[in-house]
Amino acid sequence: MKLKLFILTLFISTLSFAQTKGTLTGTITDKDSNNETLPFANVLLKGTPINATTDIDGKYSVNAPAGNYILQFSFIGYESVEIPVIVKAGETTTYNQALGSSSYKLEDVVITTNTNRQKETALLLDQKNAVEIKQSIGAQELSRKGVSDVASAVTKVSGVSRQEGSGSVFVRGLGDRYNVTTLNGLPLPSNNPKNKNILLDIFSTDIVESVGISKTFESQNYADFAGANVDIVSKKMTGSPFIQVGLGLGTNTNVAKLDKFYLQDGPSYFGFNKISAPNNPLLPYNYSNSWDRQERKNTLNNNISLSAGKKFDVGANSSISAFVTAGFDAENRYSEGIYRTTITAQGAANTDLFRKSYQFNTNSTIMGTADYKINRNNSILFTTLFLNSTTQDYSEYEGFNIEFSGLDQIGFIKRGTFDKTQLIVNQLLGKHKYNERITANWSLGYSILDNTIPDRMQNTFVPSSDGSTDYTFFKNSSINNHRYYQGLTEKEWSANISGSYNFDKVDEDTFKGKITLGYSGKMKTVDFDSQQYSFFPETNKTLFSKDEFNNTDQYLNSTNFDLAAGDSSSKLSQFYNGHLNIHSVYGNALYNFSDKLSVLLGGRFEQIEQYVYYISLDAPDGIGSTYAPVKFLPSIIAKYKLNDKQNLKFAASNTYTLPQFKEKVKILFQEVGQSYEGNDKLYASTNYNADLSWELYPSNDEILSVTAFGKLIQNPINEMYTNSSSGNITWANTGDNAVVTGIELELRKNIYTTSDVNNLKEKLSFGFNGSYMYQNMDLSNAKVLSENGFGANFTYKNSKLSGAADFLANADVSFNKEFNNDKDITVTVTYAHVSDKLAVIGTSERGNLIDKSVGRLDLIIKSNLSKKLNLGLSYKNILNPVYQRFTDQSNAPLIKTADVLASSYKIGSNLSLSLTYKF
Repeated sequence: MKLKLFILTLFISTLSFAQTKGTLTGTITDKDSNNETLPFANVLLKGTPINATTDIDGKYSVNAPAGNYILQFSFIGYESVEIPVIVKAGETTTYNQALGSSSYKLEDVVITTNTNRQKETALLLDQKNAVEIKQSIGAQELSRKGVSDVASAVTKVSGVSRQEGSGSVFVRGLGDRYNVTTLNGLPLPSNNPKNKNILLDIFSTDIVESVGISKTFESQNYADFAGANVDIVSKKMTGSPFIQVGLGLGTNTNVAKLDKFYLQDGPSYFGFNKISAPNNPLLPYNYSNSWDRQERKNTLNNNISLSAGKKFDVGANSSISAFVTAGFDAENRYSEGIYRTTITAQGAANTDLFRKSYQFNTNSTIMGTADYKINRNNSILFTTLFLNSTTQDYSEYEGFNIEFSGLDQIGFIKRGTFDKTQLIVNQLLGKHKYNERITANWSLGYSILDNTIPDRMQNTFVPSSDGSTDYTFFKNSSINNHRYYQGLTEKEWSANISGSYNFDKVDEDTFKGKITLGYSGKMKTVDFDSQQYSFFPETNKTLFSKDEFNNTDQYLNSTNFDLAAGDSSSKLSQFYNGHLNIHSVYGNALYNFSDKLSVLLGGRFEQIEQYVYYISLDAPDGIGSTYAPVKFLPSIIAKYKLNDKQNLKFAASNTYTLPQFKEKVKILFQEVGQSYEGNDKLYASTNYNADLSWELYPSNDEILSVTAFGKLIQNPINEMYTNSSSGNITWANTGDNAVVTGIELELRKNIYTTSDVNNLKEKLSFGFNGSYMYQNMDLSNAKVLSENGFGANFTYKNSKLSGAADFLANADVSFNKEFNNDKDITVTVTYAHVSDKLAVIGTSERGNLIDKSVGRLDLIIKSNLSKKLNLGLSYKNILNPVYQRFTDQSNAPLIKTADVLASSYKIGSNLSLSLTYKF
């Protein structure tokens, strides 16, 4: 009886409580996307733990006790909206809401914040809704994975790898020449004569809102493309006004083990000083800085940053959101190991040295953006960027060189190189909506890049011929003892303008079709010059012990170096200039045939003019050439929506690849043990691209996608050894066709997510992306000879692409726990693997040079200690693997010998601590 009474009482109490509750329901839509429903948006009753997330159809429902509340709608990248609501007991009340990314006012609506698209969930939703096949990585993910530069950022995307020691990236096995780099959709210049693109590691993630990687061609983009278009989206002001200061300190384990750290004399710590040749550079004692290495006491890695932002209201409906950031970071590195070049088919290395390399890199960055919202339909964004990036490399080589004198042919080389890049970018971008059918976008950019190698220096010593233990200067080549000055200046104007028209209206603000017509153009000038001053001290005239290698100033002073006593010097000047002008008109038509099928057809006409003129040893009177075709580049992209969570996408296009300026000029570039020279007979490659992708989005922050791709490259350009005694490397169209096919997989999965009564969350997530590729390229000795006038003598008839790895994989596991609204911790472990990849194609019966597979393991810990203070700890490259390159001679078709190790070194692990404070 008591039990029945208890159950009856409990039932009546529950019923009474239920009758005091009411329900709020509704649909959230995307105001900027024809009011499409907005899945995974957040709904919150402020001041309570009661919240919900919209489903795939943008619908939500929450239950709450009767009363008055503030209902908040929010989504990453959109304005949060708060409205007063009344919950009535036993009743269901509907509140629908449209969210937009533009600033505007509504009656009875309070705008609380204006966020940006830095979050992973927003970028994933953008990827899901897009017709195009694209991937993006935002500031939130970059921070979680401890990424500090853009080159490292893009390697977190499937099919992308990075060349160690360089900011160059490979996309689906395709290197620098096949990629395009832009800032806010406008092109960036190159900071290295041998590269088409600017090295991405000079861009700190402090300036980045997101990085978009598009591996398929779209008609609004430049068509000199086959790998990826990497677009850096500059950070803009969002949210409340702030000032943030960041400090970081760290060390490299290789550097920490050294007793002394050396660099060349001359460059300052921050890398802003200017070094120039003396008035009489042909005397080695006229230089203001020393020939000898200098000890650097400060070997800790460090960084400092300052950023601030504020929104200013201008009138009733206008505002300017201003953001500025400045930062400096310095990194020290040290590596040592085997360095062998020009290895014969029999396994003998013409150069067999042990190398010690000390490196010091800096980046100084200042960027500002001003986002002027004229009204809800018109906006203008101004971006200005200044960057000063420097690299110092002081290296010592000791061992055998076939050119060295003496019976043992051993010697010692010391070489210091200072490379400085200064970049200034100014951009203006506008967006305008005239009515529900017509929109227009435009952008204008101007960039100036100045890359210099101010005072590279090298000395070479060999044992003296008197039978003692003394050494003397070695002087059989102009490279052995020299000073070198190089300058590269690129100036570029670029402009885009497009207009779109929506047609075939379905209902309010919804259209089936859109046509876009536009123009894009860029006009780039390139100026390169170099002067090398070489010195030839009389052999065996000046003798010194091995301990005196770093007292070179004493032995190249006015007493010991005398032009009247047999010593000599020479000057080598090389020069090229040119321009690349591309003017394009394009159009694309998007049509939604049904709720499931969308097709985007595009076409682009490009008028190209690439002109280059050079003066060198081979062309003292100068030679010029012009390449000026008109190309039509079609594209098609289709999306089929299998259901609310699955997409099927297809893309196909025709593009091209131009040779670079340096590759087209017969100028000699000399490195230790290896020289490079251009080929003025190079011509453009033609590319055919196709992709098929399946995407599954289980939730707002989860994805499973599989993409198959294929590329046919006609007349591919490759590095190759010349078939001559010099052993120089040049470039040529090495065959008729190259084929690349592969499959990519991306997975982001929440292992578990929990929340307590205070809505504090705990989450464990896993991410993986990988790619497997097949490459095959035919090699033709006859083609190279007939087109260029020099032989090739390839070892193989077919080859993979240079820089291509068969398998790439990235994985990460992240744990996040919230302790209160202002305190949390995120721990992320990341692992990246790159399989063996082809470095240089084998010739003259020599096997290919192969870079051995390598894996990298990182640990990143981030914690918000309070609303204002953040602490970061990182331990990168924990495994510290050996980077090895070897000759694959055992697989050569004719001469089979044991593989020879060409290079071997470790880069060390990096440990760092960072603090940020937000005022």
